[in-house]
This record gives sequence, structure tokens and C-alpha cells, in this order.
Amino acid sequence: MASGDAHAGSGDWLVGNPTGGQLASALWIGSVGLLILGLQPVLLGALYTEGHVSGDELALVATAEMIAIAIGSAIVAMLLSARNMRWKSAILLVLLALANVWTTYAAGANALMAARALAGLAEGGLVAVATELIARSRRAERIGGFFVTMQTLAQCALALLLALYVIPAAGSAGGFLILAVVCVLSLVVAFIVPADYANLPKEENLANVLTVPSVTALLCVFCYFMFFGSVWAFLEPLGAQFGIDGRTVGLIVSASLAVQVMGAMTATAFEARIDYRLAIAVIGTVALVASLVLASGPGLSTFSVTALIMGFILLFIVPYQIRLAITADDTRTAVLLVPAAQLFGLAIGPVAASLLIDGKDFRPVPEFAAASASASVLLLGLFVLVARRRRARP
Repeated sequence: MASGDAHAGSGDWLVGNPTGGQLASALWIGSVGLLILGLQPVLLGALYTEGHVSGDELALVATAEMIAIAIGSAIVAMLLSARNMRWKSAILLVLLALANVWTTYAAGANALMAARALAGLAEGGLVAVATELIARSRRAERIGGFFVTMQTLAQCALALLLALYVIPAAGSAGGFLILAVVCVLSLVVAFIVPADYANLPKEENLANVLTVPSVTALLCVFCYFMFFGSVWAFLEPLGAQFGIDGRTVGLIVSASLAVQVMGAMTATAFEARIDYRLAIAVIGTVALVASLVLASGPGLSTFSVTALIMGFILLFIVPYQIRLAITADDTRTAVLLVPAAQLFGLAIGPVAASLLIDGKDFRPVPEFAAASASASVLLLGLFVLVARRRRARP
């Protein structure tokens, strides 16, 4: 997909014709930017256990990074040209590696927030490297399914490595150093990414998303990920309240990531056979029920099964959210902002839920998650009504 490909697509591509290797490299670069999503419960849980942050500070650190990722992905996708993507990928990887090393030396919550905010900006830029290419595919939902499968496989492997070996031996600092090493090794992959992405047939413009369908669709995505983010960030202290130790929660997180892979692969295989509205509505209802179960004070087995169910539905929904955004805005500008909506939800969820925590009682967290899941389903209903009215107009 060099500059010479800017005006013609081929096969499954609206514009350009990247090779399989180029596509895989771009998806890997984006996956590196999202590794932290699967590792937050393990790494931030270790920071909490080691006494580096309190419960409230834990939420702030998680929020700072997630907001920064959302901002970074939106800036690169909307404000910067899709040129020189190899060098941009390499620079962002180096910046992220340095931020991860800085995290190991950061003393105090403020320094940790600054380090993770810097990491988030770089991670968001890496995410945009993948989503920019996905938006240029005629089968964006399917490529999006491959993307979440790849990133979650990497998260699962690293979470298991960190929970069983690295953190018990070297603490949270060892975990962040492993992330830095992954960034450095990924520099080789950065120079396989297409040098320039071809321009989309219609100009990408922020005004394209300032419509009722686009805003409603992105808010639906936002609320769903707010549900997951609120529970995910507090999974370890929530488990501790129910008598489940941190190591066990770490293993549950790793297992949940494995189930996320299954969810992503299942959605990739069936995305064309299931209506996106039905999928989002059913998954939102399952999210509501899972949140209420966690709020009931479950035992280990119920807690584990619920976490696994949440893991499965988390990524199963992503291809359908991509279809939702494409339906809302055929210029595909809204699709570029889906990662930002997801990440803002993951960021706002923990901090909003933390306002409801009373001392060491984390039960309000899943209650807040239940409300967020309900809001996502209601917004989907609003989107469907708006879409029908627009189609009914002459």
C-alpha cells in the first residue's frame, strides 16, 4: 500500500493492496499498543499489593493510561496523515519502551500516573497504525476480529508469564521491563508495515461523526467498555473481598484472556451470519447479568465462571461494534474513533466506579458495571430508532 496505490483498491480493499505480511505487521504493532489492557489487573494489582498505590490511586493510574491511549489513537487517526507509518511505528515503540522503563523507577502515585500517561499516548498511536489499515478494508469487521484475536493471544501469554514467574520473582518492575523488551523486539516488525496508507475514497473529517447516528453508536460502544473497565481494574481487590487471593485472581485473568481469544475467534467466524443489532443486544444483557452476579458476593467457582463469561463477550462484540460504526457513518470516520470510544470507556469506568467505593467495600463496582451495560443496550435501541426514521424520510 505505497503512495502509488492511493487511488485504487484490490479485492477486499477499498484502497491499496497490502500483502498478508504487511497486514499482519500492522495488526501486531496495534496489538503491542493494547497489551496493557490484558495485563492491567496483574500489573496494577501488583503495584497495589506492593503498596505503591492505594485503591483510589490505582483507579487514577488506570484511568490516566486509558485516557491517554484514547487521545493518542484519536490524534494519530484524525489529525496526522497516514504517511511514513514505518518510522512512526518505530518512534512510538521506542517511546513506549522508555515509558515502561520509567514506570519501574517511578516513586509515588503522581510519578506513576505521569509515566503511564506517556505510555498511553504512545500506545494509542500504535493502535491507530492498525485501525487506520482496518478502516480501508471492505471486510473491516473480519479484519477487526483478527486484530482482537492477535492482541488477546499476546495478552494471554504475557499475563500467564507475569503472574506465574516474573511478578513473584521481580515484582511489578519486572513486569514493566518485560513490556519494554517486547517493544524493542517489535522494532523489526515496524519496518514491514506499509510505508504509506492510501487515502480513503471519501475525506476523513471529524464532522462526519457529529451526527446523531454516529454519536449514539460511539456512546453505545463507550458504555459497554465502561462496564468492563470498571470491573477489570478492580478484579483483584474485588476478589480479595470475597476471600480470593491475588495469585488466584491472576490465574483467572490469564484464563479469561484465553477465553477472550475464543470469543474473538468465534465472532470472526460468525460475524457475517449474526445481525450486529442482535449480537450487541444479547451481549449487553449477558454483561448486565454477569455484573449482578459479581455484586452478589460469589464464591471462587462462581467468581471464576463469571470472569470467564465476561472475557468471552468482551471481544466477541468488537466486530459487531465495527459494523455498528460503519452503518452509522459510511465515510468510515466513525470506525477510526471506535478504539477511542472503547478506551475512554475503559478509562472512565474505573474512576467513576471508584467514587462509589466505601472504604474496602468494592461491591458498588459491579453494580456500576450493571448500569453501564444497561445504558449500552438502551443506546443501541436509540440508534435503531434513529436509523429507521432516517430511512423512512423521502
